[in-house]
Amino acid sequence: MKIVAVTACPTGIAHTYMAADVLNKTAHQMGIKIQVETQGAMGIENFLTAKDIAHADIVLIASDIEVEQRTRFTGSRIHCVTIEEVLVDATAVIERCQQLCQ
Repeated sequence: MKIVAVTACPTGIAHTYMAADVLNKTAHQMGIKIQVETQGAMGIENFLTAKDIAHADIVLIASDIEVEQRTRFTGSRIHCVTIEEVLVDATAVIERCQQLCQ
């Protein structure tokens, strides 16, 4: 399974990067490939390309705000959650992504 994810919070500082970190660590522990784009105070980092998105099973958007350039994900399976959901239980969020791909 391959997940591409976007994390973003209103201030674009701590929670954006904390969520990206926990998603990376949790997915790795679960044996799932993940690539995380952050949309924070520094702008878009680790930009997901059209190729990255096309090869993903699901797009996970963990955000409390509207993400930039969302039209890139049109036609993809998308699962949206809040930043808090990721920070509280990233395993459950990733397991839900797995269920949505079955």
